[in-house]
Amino acid sequence: MESVDAVVIGAGHHGLVAASVLADAGWDVLVLERRDTVGGAVASVERDGWVMDEFSSCHPLAAISPVIRSLDLESHGLRWSRVDRVVAHAGTPDDPRGALIHRDPAVTARGLALDHPGDEQAWHDLVGFWHDIRDPLIDALLTRWPPVRAGARLVQSVGARDVLRLAREFLLPLNRFAVERFEGEQARMLLAGNAAHADIPSEAPGSGLFGLLMAMLAQDVGFPSPVGGTGRLAEAMRSRAEAAGARVDTGVTVSRVVTSGGRAVGVETADGRRVRARRAVIADTTAPALYGSLLPSRSVPARLLQDLEHFEWDLPTVKVNLRLSAPLPWTAESARGAGVVHVGHDRLGLMHWEADLAGGTVPEKPFALLGQMTTTDPTRSPAGTETVWMYSHLPRGVSDDASGTLLADRMDEMLDAFAPGWRQHLVERWVQLPSDLQGADPNLVGGAVAGGTNQLFQQLVFRPVPGLGGPRTPVDGLYLGSASAHPGGGVHGACGYLAARAALTDSAWWGRPRHRLELAALHWLYR
Repeated sequence: MESVDAVVIGAGHHGLVAASVLADAGWDVLVLERRDTVGGAVASVERDGWVMDEFSSCHPLAAISPVIRSLDLESHGLRWSRVDRVVAHAGTPDDPRGALIHRDPAVTARGLALDHPGDEQAWHDLVGFWHDIRDPLIDALLTRWPPVRAGARLVQSVGARDVLRLAREFLLPLNRFAVERFEGEQARMLLAGNAAHADIPSEAPGSGLFGLLMAMLAQDVGFPSPVGGTGRLAEAMRSRAEAAGARVDTGVTVSRVVTSGGRAVGVETADGRRVRARRAVIADTTAPALYGSLLPSRSVPARLLQDLEHFEWDLPTVKVNLRLSAPLPWTAESARGAGVVHVGHDRLGLMHWEADLAGGTVPEKPFALLGQMTTTDPTRSPAGTETVWMYSHLPRGVSDDASGTLLADRMDEMLDAFAPGWRQHLVERWVQLPSDLQGADPNLVGGAVAGGTNQLFQQLVFRPVPGLGGPRTPVDGLYLGSASAHPGGGVHGACGYLAARAALTDSAWWGRPRHRLELAALHWLYR
C-alpha cells in the first residue's frame, strides 16, 4: 500500500490549488484524476488549429482571487489576455446601440449617460462603493471560513452607522438594486445581465449582490482568458503543484474513501490501487458523490443523507460552440469587439425568461451568455476568423437530449435576430448538451456547472447542507474541496484552498482541540 500525507481526489482547479497549498507546507501529496487531463471544467480542445474552451472560458474571479494570485502562475507559463470592451448587453434586436462595460470606467459612464444623464455619476458612485468594499469582501468570500476578521474589515469599510444599509443592499433582489442605483434601463440591463451568470432569480434576495459583483469585476479586472485556451490555466496549476512537490496521476478513478474508527485513512481506485492517507483526504467532487458513493454508508450520518436529498443543483446548461470565418455581424454597436455579450433579452425580458424556467418550460426565446474568444485572445483562431461559445439554461429537472437540442436550435434562431447572416460564416457548430457536459466531467451533474445552486438557501452554513458550512465533514480527516462547498461555483480556487487550510489547521497541535469540538458539533447536528 502506498502511503502519503494527503490524497486529493480530482485534479479540477480546486484540487490542484489544495495540492499546492499542502505541498507548500511540506506535506507529501498525491492527486488522483479520472480524466487523462487535469483541470476538470477548466479545459480546452484543439480543432484543426482552432482552440475551443470545453467548459469555462473567462475568469474574472481568478484574476481577482487572492488564492490564485498567490500561486504566481505566471511563473509557470500562464498569460492572461483581455479586451477593453469587456462585456456588452444586446437587449433587443431593434436596439442599434446596446450597453457596454469598458475597461475605462469613464467610458462606461459616458455611454450610460446617453440613456440617462444622471447615470454617469451613478456609475462612478457604484465604482467608488466597490473599491471601498472590494478587498474585505473578496477576502471574506474567498479566503476565510468563517470570515470573522474579513467581515469585521468589511464593516469598517463602510462604518458602523451604515452596516445595516450595507446588509440590506447585499440582500436586495437584482431588480430592486438596479432601480435604486440607476434611472436608465441601459445601466439596469448591465447589472441584470451580469446577475444572470448565476441562477438566482432577479426577484430573489442576493441576486443584486451577484449582479454588483460580476459587473464590478468586469469594470475592475475585465473578463480575462488564458492565452492559448483555458486549458493553459489548468496546466499552469499542475506545474505549480508539482513544483511544490505534489504528484498528479491522471487516468485514475477513485472508487472509495477508506475509513477506520470514524476517520478517513485512504482511498481505493477502480483498478484496485490502495493509497493510505496519513493526515487528510480532500475530495474535489460533488457533495452527493462524496457522501452517496465514495464513502461507506456506515460512515455517513443518516440525518446528513436526508438533508442531502434536498440538495439543489443549479440550472442545466446547454452550450453551443461555433467556428466562424468572420466576426459576428451584430446589429448592436456595443457587441462589436466585445469579449463577452449578454444577448436575447433586456432586463424586463429576462424576467419572462426566468418565468419560463421556473415553470418548467424550455424558453421559446432564450437568453444567452456569449463569448467572442478570438476577439479576447487572437491566438485562438486564424486572423479574420472568430471562435464563439454561447450557453443558456433549461428548467431544473429538464436535462434530456431532446430538450437540450431544441434549446440549442432556439439559441441559433435568437442569434439570427441579433446578428443576421451569421450562418454564412459558419465553419463548424459543436453542441454540448447536459449529458455531454456530465459525460466529460461527472461533477457537472445534469449540466449543472456551479456545483449546486447559488441561491441563499444553499450558501454559507447551508452549503452543501445545513451545518457548520465550509470544507469540514463529519468524518475526521476528510474535507470537501469542490464547488459544492462554500463559496460555490466559479474559477477562484477558494474551495480547494479552504479545504487545504482546514486540513493544515486540524493537523497542528494548536488546532486539534478546536477540531474535536467541531467534529462533536457536526455529529450532534446530524444525530
